[in-house]
Amino acid sequence: MTTPSLTERDRTGAPAPAPSPRKRASALARTRRREAIALVLPSLIPILVLSVAPLVIGIVLAFTHARLVRHPDYSFAGVDNFARLGGNALFWDSLRIGLIWTVGVTLLQLAAAMGLALLLNSGLRLQGLTRVLALVPWAMPPVVVAIMWQMIYSANGGPLNAFLGAVGLPSDTNWLGDFSTALPAVIVVGVWVGMPQTTVTLLAGLQQIPGELIEAAEVDGAGAWRRFTAVTWPALRPIVTSITSLNFIWNFNSFSLVYVLTAGGPGGKTMVPVLFIYLEAFKNREIGYAAAMGLVVVVVVVLILAVYLRSQFRSEDGAAGAGKGR
Repeated sequence: MTTPSLTERDRTGAPAPAPSPRKRASALARTRRREAIALVLPSLIPILVLSVAPLVIGIVLAFTHARLVRHPDYSFAGVDNFARLGGNALFWDSLRIGLIWTVGVTLLQLAAAMGLALLLNSGLRLQGLTRVLALVPWAMPPVVVAIMWQMIYSANGGPLNAFLGAVGLPSDTNWLGDFSTALPAVIVVGVWVGMPQTTVTLLAGLQQIPGELIEAAEVDGAGAWRRFTAVTWPALRPIVTSITSLNFIWNFNSFSLVYVLTAGGPGGKTMVPVLFIYLEAFKNREIGYAAAMGLVVVVVVVLILAVYLRSQFRSEDGAAGAGKGR
């Protein structure tokens, strides 16, 4: 018995049946999936190499005795590093300082950026130039910003003390060297540096709000504050949630600004967790112990953000439900 060599079309003279719609849809889905993977892969590889891989390595190191020496010991340490960390009062104090720094900078950035964004959206003269000038702090390298503010805060003839002396106030304050002023002074610098990116984000959101809503509120007799709370803030709330979450992460991980300004001093009053971990890893050479600290910091940040985002989403769902009820 021989196998026929003619196709169905050759034997019958009729074309082969077309594939079913389900098969065509499946083939199209596979093609789109391959195209999506090809488009995402160039950006996914750097993320895996520069973000995911270091995170995994850090988690592994947290459970080892690794030290920064010529022949490091990568033997398994179990939870020894975390047990040792439990009694490290300096680390937990740095975590407290880091939370004060992060929350303070993030909230003040939001308040200042909201005011500046509303001002830039109000139709100022030379609006383009004003927006460019507002971005100047964002364009400057953190090290340059820190050196500039060191000069401003200088106890010996700095511009800030000179201004205070000119208006009859005490002019000998050591802003970065005094226990009571060091952290607030560093927070002011953090707000000044991070405010532009928050301003740009909020300004973009303001420009997406339909003008008809603002005009309708004005016709109803709503004042500026009422228009902000009833129209502007609800429209910006998703953007505010996103930008404050990102700012919280960026500010908590801030290193170069604080390092150049105070190096954690005076007396550890500005010792944020990232700086503390850096010193533990590269000054004391305790890589495994520092990795355990880093892992604890990651867990704390994730938990705080989870609580914050959950509360925000619940508030938005409640507001949406109340709107539908009306």
